[in-house]
Amino acid sequence: MSLREGEAGAHVPDPSERDPDASGGSGGSGAPADSGGSAVPGGSGGSGGPGGPGGVVGPGSSAGSGGFGVGTLLRLVSGQQGSAARGRGPDGKPALPRFAEAAREALADAGARHDLAESAGLARDRLAAATGEPSDWEELRAAGAAIRDRALLDLGAHLEAFERAVTDAGGTVHWARTASDARRIVASLVREGGEVAVADGPVLREVRLADALAEQGISACDAGGPEGRDRVRAARVAVTGADFLVADSGTVVLLEADGAARACLTLAEKLVCVAGMDRAVPDWTDLEVLLQLLPRAAGGQRLSPQVSAWTGVVPGDGPSEVHVVLVDNGRTRILGDDVGREALRCIGCGACSAVCPVYERVGDHPYDPRGTGPSGPIGAVWTPLARGVDRAQTASLPFASTLCGACAEVCPVKIDIPGLLVHLRGEVVDARRNRPVPTPELAVMRGLAWTMADARRFEAAVGRGSRWARLVARGGRIRRLPGLLGRWTEARDLAAPPAESFRVWWRRREAARRRLR
Repeated sequence: MSLREGEAGAHVPDPSERDPDASGGSGGSGAPADSGGSAVPGGSGGSGGPGGPGGVVGPGSSAGSGGFGVGTLLRLVSGQQGSAARGRGPDGKPALPRFAEAAREALADAGARHDLAESAGLARDRLAAATGEPSDWEELRAAGAAIRDRALLDLGAHLEAFERAVTDAGGTVHWARTASDARRIVASLVREGGEVAVADGPVLREVRLADALAEQGISACDAGGPEGRDRVRAARVAVTGADFLVADSGTVVLLEADGAARACLTLAEKLVCVAGMDRAVPDWTDLEVLLQLLPRAAGGQRLSPQVSAWTGVVPGDGPSEVHVVLVDNGRTRILGDDVGREALRCIGCGACSAVCPVYERVGDHPYDPRGTGPSGPIGAVWTPLARGVDRAQTASLPFASTLCGACAEVCPVKIDIPGLLVHLRGEVVDARRNRPVPTPELAVMRGLAWTMADARRFEAAVGRGSRWARLVARGGRIRRLPGLLGRWTEARDLAAPPAESFRVWWRRREAARRRLR
């Protein structure tokens, strides 16, 4: 790929130079945590704390001699040995919350949950009707998956072909490695043009363009708002997103319902199009298949209300200056994952969200509280693939799923989202294993493994745990546990353990039988 002076080429980013917008914030101590856990700061057990395997227990100690016991386990889980204060991101702001934490507010809002359930039901009905109509829908899905895979397999060549075609048509292509690069490039292109008309879209939210324009004092109006049309007519500069990039002709394609992007294309003197570099398709034949899939999967429609396509500069027709900003922002990182690259097939329909039981209950916000990334099942894989799982928020997303498989069944390009979620869960677990300070969950598992490896240790721990559990039980049931264990009892009770364990009962029974002989 060619590089222009002052712009960044697309490549797999080094973690040390990661863009704040691609980092997902800090998980405290720079370590991931599970979907419900928290990072443990500092060193190992600390003075007077447990040592031994994983910094949890002492191999020479026993549960009855001050070593690992249920009390230690409970203190670890309940955070009494220190819980990581939520870290701060590179911008100095508080790190993003884990999915479960961010979802609590949505789950507590009964009205919002009712509205989400109702809208999701309507979306499912429209999706089923639209996709059930064509007799060759499954063949179209298979063709769409093959087209996207073929485009991604040789993405670099297609993007270079797109740049050549745009340049030949009088336009200019810019390469943005990160979201901040994209903001800088767009701001430099629109700064001298007065008020900017913006046709909002996912990629513009991804790079947080509105915030960047506001911070630099650049006035912008929403081209899709009813009160903005007169301002759009007066604007000399416009910014839009893009759905597809046709490589062989250098054409930008955008599907919409309100005509905002078409107004920008028609009226502006300078047009800036911002597109994810993954949206390249080789030619118009491939695009034809995707244009059949997207409207049916996205809105239950046979055709998109408006499809706009433009190629470079046409004298006397449309803008006299056209710029296309190709955004990486983690996409080459996804492309470099042999399993995860399947997520780049996504064409942005949102069908997976319409059928997801988790999304139906929590909505967009918990997937990315800043609103910069995709939501729903595809967001649960895209964000950690693009940003990594070394932050608590991104590490929690692969666990925000029931793995029911409904998303894979409706995806128009056949992305195996459940398979990707399982793949990412494995990456989260592997990342935890390599941490110098284990998460509470991992610390507890290591401690339990050491305890259960010796019969005496195990029996001593069971005895202590049973006595403690009976103390907190009421009416034979444990209704509330402390710390992180309390998340289990938020939705269920536990039976109190018996006063006598099975092993003790068995030994007592056998001893009695021997005496009778």
